[in-house]
This record gives sequence, structure tokens and C-alpha cells, in this order.
Amino acid sequence: MKEAIDQGCIVDNPLKILKELRRVYSTVKSMNIFQILAICGMMSPIVYTTMWIYCGRLQSDYSHIRNDISSLFAVGAPNKQLSQSLMITSSVLLFVFFIGLHEGITDGGGSIVGPLLFLTSSGLGILVAFFFPLDAGGELITFRGKMHLVLVVASGILAIGGMVALWFRLHLAAGWSTFAVYSLISAIISLILVIISAIFITSNYKGLLERLMVTPYQLYYVVLSLIVFLYN
Repeated sequence: MKEAIDQGCIVDNPLKILKELRRVYSTVKSMNIFQILAICGMMSPIVYTTMWIYCGRLQSDYSHIRNDISSLFAVGAPNKQLSQSLMITSSVLLFVFFIGLHEGITDGGGSIVGPLLFLTSSGLGILVAFFFPLDAGGELITFRGKMHLVLVVASGILAIGGMVALWFRLHLAAGWSTFAVYSLISAIISLILVIISAIFITSNYKGLLERLMVTPYQLYYVVLSLIVFLYN
């Protein structure tokens, strides 16, 4: 009797797994391309945040208050490979989402400037993650290390420009006015925090300030992705 039950369980479990896989496949199949890209956009901030929280905990001498996020994948960092892999994943996910952003909002109506600025910004993020880590100890010594700072700043400014451009595009569009206001507010808050972080870049609180600075960006990407998902 027991043997028969065990055999039934062995047969039943694969059938349940197969049924679940079919359900997941049907769900994905029912999505359009913009919804799939939007999921990539929502995943990017999650991967990014997981990277600095988890990898920071793995490094005993690392402080989330004192040290910047980029130090986690700087040259010679203890967990550079893991940190860099997660950073690349986050950057690529965001880039993929922005590829379809223009057509994913208001059915492609309006200026392409905002989506193009976001796409360029995320492209710079990919370059940073792949080729331009900070120098050992999070320093800016070599050309590679200095380019890290230049590209990160440029990426942040382009993203703020993208927020403003989307406000221009959407503030008169039916059903998009609330998000347009949020986009403008996010741009203003992001710019203020960028300036504050730049002023205190040599302080013992630069890590905390950087995390506060990136928060409006990450929240914005999640909200924008969610809206694109629901809109489509």
C-alpha cells in the first residue's frame, strides 16, 4: 500500500510541475512585448538594490553610510565579480525596457526625446558596469577610474533630462497628467539630491547620501515600468 502511494506521488509531482509550467507559459504568452519589457524595467531596481545591500553585507569592512556603491565593484574589491555581474544585469534590464518606452506610452505619440535620453542614460550605465569600475579602494586615479565618475554623472543628468522630457510629452495627454507631474517632481528631487551629494562627496556620509540620491531614480523606474505594463 505504502509503495503504491509513493509511486503515485512520484507520478503526481511531475504532473503538477508540468501543469504549473503550462500555466506560467500561458501567462507569458498572453503578455505583449511592452509588458515583458516593463517587467524588465521593474526588475532592474530590485537587482540593483539587492546588489548593494547583499554585497555590502558580505564585505566586513564596508559601510553603507561611509562607502559609495561603486566601491563594491571597484578594482580589487573582495566580491567584485558578484557585484559587477549584478550591476551589469540591472543595467541591461533597464536598457531593454527603455528600448520599447517610446512606443509603450501613448501608443508612440509625442516626442521621442525623453525615451531617447533614458536609453542613452542606461547605455552609459552598461559601459560603466562593463568597462569603467573605480580604481582599487574606490579611488579616482587612472583614466578608467575617472571615466567612471564622468559617465555616472552624465547618466544621472540624462535621466533627469528624460524625466523632464516625459513631463513635456505627457502633461497634456489624456490619462497621463498625474504621472507627468510625478515625473517633474522626481526630476527636481533627483537634481537637488545630486547637488547635495556632490557637495558632500568627500564626507564620511557619502555612502548614505548616494543611497538617498539614487532612491528617486529607482522608484521612478519602477513606477514608469508599472504604468507601461498596465497601460498595455
